[in-house]
Amino acid sequence: MARAGVRRRSEPGSFGLGYSVVREVGKMLHVGSLEEVRSRSPLVVSKGPVPIVIFDHDGELHAVDNRCPHMGFPLHRGTVEDGILTCYWHHARFDLVSGCTFNLFADDVDSYGVEVRDGEVYLDVTPPPVDPVRRWSRRLKEGMEQNLSLIVGKSVVVLHHSGVSHDEVARQGALYGVRHRRDWSSGLTILSAMANVCDLLEGTERIPPMYHGLVHIARDCAGRTPKFEIPPLRNQEIPAGHLKRWFRYFVEVRSTEGAERCLLTAVHKGMTSAELTDLVGAAATDHVYLDGGHVIDFVNKAFELLDRIGWEHAGRLLPALIRPLCLAVRSEERNPWRHPIDLVPVLRQAVAQIPEALESGQGKTWTKPQDFTDALFSDDPHTPIEALLGALRGGARPVQLAQAVACAAALRIVRFHVQNELADWIAVLHTFTYSNALHQLLKRNQSPDLTRGVFHGAMRVYLDRFFNIPPARFPSTRASDGSGAEGNSIRSRLLTLMNHQQETDRAGQMVWSYLEGGGSEGPLISALTESLMREDANFHTFQMLEAAVRQFGESEDREERNLVMVGAARYLAAHAPTQRAMNQTLRVAVRLHRGDPVYEPETEGAATF
Repeated sequence: MARAGVRRRSEPGSFGLGYSVVREVGKMLHVGSLEEVRSRSPLVVSKGPVPIVIFDHDGELHAVDNRCPHMGFPLHRGTVEDGILTCYWHHARFDLVSGCTFNLFADDVDSYGVEVRDGEVYLDVTPPPVDPVRRWSRRLKEGMEQNLSLIVGKSVVVLHHSGVSHDEVARQGALYGVRHRRDWSSGLTILSAMANVCDLLEGTERIPPMYHGLVHIARDCAGRTPKFEIPPLRNQEIPAGHLKRWFRYFVEVRSTEGAERCLLTAVHKGMTSAELTDLVGAAATDHVYLDGGHVIDFVNKAFELLDRIGWEHAGRLLPALIRPLCLAVRSEERNPWRHPIDLVPVLRQAVAQIPEALESGQGKTWTKPQDFTDALFSDDPHTPIEALLGALRGGARPVQLAQAVACAAALRIVRFHVQNELADWIAVLHTFTYSNALHQLLKRNQSPDLTRGVFHGAMRVYLDRFFNIPPARFPSTRASDGSGAEGNSIRSRLLTLMNHQQETDRAGQMVWSYLEGGGSEGPLISALTESLMREDANFHTFQMLEAAVRQFGESEDREERNLVMVGAARYLAAHAPTQRAMNQTLRVAVRLHRGDPVYEPETEGAATF
């Protein structure tokens, strides 16, 4: 049975122009006589699931969603010329008949059927059949191809609200990243790190981390040469030991093609995660602290990403590590490692003793002594070497020592004095993220070759000692900033604090007081993540947050755990605030998903994820 309703004339420019009697007839809406519709073109019909605008152009009636798919501006305020509808806000253009856009920064606008029966106009308001997951997975790919942050943001928002997991979003981003670039990128590191952090977040908190990872991958791939596949060796009977030896040789002589074919052969042979860790880890530690610690971190992030998206993608993902491995700067070629004390022979002598030390420690149980970190902080490079070898002989497992070195590296950040240059933060950050990555890799395989990396990390901690002169003060147990252990308090206070520059020490003290006051980790991790997601951060800051969260969850010592998070807060505060352009783009995407009029002032809380 038909229903009728009178639409009151709206103010110019609003949804709903002019008078019209709108009657619902089946799935069609009667909007008026043909003469009336033509006289009031463009005519906006607000009844139905979305506002729809009807244009009379060249004697034909056409109807599209009145909201520009780019940023929601009312299309009836635009113009139609030669069959092209132009939105006046950002000049996105559309085929009026199909709704397809000529500008990929926008999107296709939904079109609707219009029928004329006996001089009366009927509008079919049935929403077009759309699979949101399929549509926005395609748009995510297009957004990354065109390096359009808003499209990436819209896609992540819709995919999340459509029930797509962050693991699946990570899979799409990772495979794009290794297909459109020849080597591992910082964006892939960010994506892997933020997917790890998302495991500890809930609901819409996961949207910003994935958005940042995907945007950085798109930027890394823009204008780059795509990756061309290289086949594995046809001989699948090559023993694993031979492949490892060949792989290390080709990395040594910087032959990317030879190294890649060996690695792909290992993957196609079905080598396990532990075996591939030994293979790649050996090559990554044949030289000292490759590329300032980045290579080990890249290797670990690639392995963690495969754990998440499936090891069936190893043949596509792992070759991205070849160029960083082969072309990396080797630290023994750099002055700090050779002068005034030549650390290379010190390390060689230590590495030669690792197999014997591991054998001596078989069957023994080791507990970290209270003064072990002090030994790692010694001004004599022989002292940390002797402490590590002694621990191995005493039954310490390499993974335990890697965690101890990671803790020492975190303390370098806690004691980093703001009188240093801002760029010097990156040096202590690299040591920490390297040590965390090595710790995670050793959980897969505690081989003697990979264990060498623990000694390399310890020497990097030694070299970082000058960044603690003078040492920043440890946070005070007696000091209180009033934040207590309330989750809402730490979030609001921390976010407010990081709106200002040079609040490094106050941020560290705030986190310390919160944790020492019994605050739980969940609200703190959420607050630190939100503080980072607001910023236009570089990939080092993403590394810092993820490594700190990982080490916080690993340590059994409460004070060590808390100090790791203090270090994270200090680092994040030292690099905030920024312009926050990425955050603004994501806020626009969220408002568009809600149907908010972005061209109007934002109401408070409107863009809460």
